Amino acid sequence: MGKNIETIDKTAIPLLRVIGPIPAILIVAGNMIGTGVFKKIVPMAATGLNEKYILLAWIVAGCISLLGAFTFAGLAKLTTASGGLYEYIRICYGNFVAYLLGWTIFAIVGSGSVAAVGFIFSQSVNTLITIPDPLNNLSNISIAHSLYPFAFSGIKIFAVITIMLLTWLNYRGVRKVSVVNNIITSAKILGILFLILGGFVLISPAISKPETMVSIKNFSGVSFISIFFGAMLSAFWAYDGFVNVAAVTGEIKNPKRNVPIAIVIGVSIVMVLYVLVNAAYMRTLSLNQLAGLSENKIAASEMLDLIMGNKGRILISLLIMISSFGTLNILILVYSRLYYRMAQENVFFNGAAKVHAIYRTPYNALLYSMIWSCVLVVSGTFDVLTNMTVFSAFAFYTLGAFGLIKMKRKKVITEKIPGYPVAPALFIILTLVFLINTLISNPIQSITGIALTLIGIPLYYFFKRSNS
Repeated sequence: MGKNIETIDKTAIPLLRVIGPIPAILIVAGNMIGTGVFKKIVPMAATGLNEKYILLAWIVAGCISLLGAFTFAGLAKLTTASGGLYEYIRICYGNFVAYLLGWTIFAIVGSGSVAAVGFIFSQSVNTLITIPDPLNNLSNISIAHSLYPFAFSGIKIFAVITIMLLTWLNYRGVRKVSVVNNIITSAKILGILFLILGGFVLISPAISKPETMVSIKNFSGVSFISIFFGAMLSAFWAYDGFVNVAAVTGEIKNPKRNVPIAIVIGVSIVMVLYVLVNAAYMRTLSLNQLAGLSENKIAASEMLDLIMGNKGRILISLLIMISSFGTLNILILVYSRLYYRMAQENVFFNGAAKVHAIYRTPYNALLYSMIWSCVLVVSGTFDVLTNMTVFSAFAFYTLGAFGLIKMKRKKVITEKIPGYPVAPALFIILTLVFLINTLISNPIQSITGIALTLIGIPLYYFFKRSNS
């Protein structure tokens, strides 16, 4: 078992352990705080739930995430190697199951997230400074009437350039990436604190709030559960990413101590910020006002418009731009380490295991990640693909929680785990309920996501044969 947990690196050049506990906490918080916190209140208000239940959805989703944080903090005791959830699944269930996770992340979830956040960053820049659209005349050209590679060409080109620049920054060393993240995440947190201050102190609540569009008493029991889980799904989008810091375990000082601390404290900070800022939105704007906002409007922008006028809208645009830029930086960092670890286990392109002699970064893994993410940006398929894999992603989270129980019973993990066994057991129950509800409410999307995961199986045997 020991050999399975800590395998020998293919390369003699190791990664550098330079990330301390505070930067690790900021990686967790910075990865979680993206654009969802500024806009997810809009679809939640449109569900017809009242303010109490919307806040409850944020709290319940946060508590489930916190249970997940305790669970993955326990799994962090397994290893000091990079790879995060991939490495935990590999230790608990073997290379094949871990590969399915790694393949899903490279082909869809991870690269799709990099592409989506890069596109959102480019869009946010476009709201402040119009980006030229040089290929507008070709925007109607399609591939199989589904892919429009030349549509929004200016925004796509800007997103591709941004991904390339941040990949180059990551190539130059993890210290530089960590410093940039410290600055940007601090700015994100200060921005959200300003929104909370604005909602509770700087402006009076709406004098007369109209009734919500659908009264909660009109929902049947089954209907209410489905709608409440739908609201939680929006909240989960904003909470996602807390486990990603574990992917850079190989570069964190004293990881068996600092990775658990970073995950639990990071999730706790974000949960408090999310609940307070959404309460601030609903204190300032009625649910009808929030639900009536179009897809192109942002709740935080509307709130600050009441406080500061047009300057508030500009401030929110800057905050979203900074937030998406910081999240993109972290995603490029963490996913490249997962591919690096896969290559070490012979289930990815062999060159991804190479570490730069000077900068001590997995430069080929960064390059492969950049290329595929840019392809997804141009294709415009990233949102569709990532939505399809929500079911698969939560299935692997559930496997991770089962893995913690398995490793504790086998006494592979002997340390005391805070919240064990209650935290992983509750996390398993709640994620299974969520998975069942998702499968029932979105069967085609869920089954398609599973199929996309299984498509990678032939490549597993290809990598194993060619790398051996």
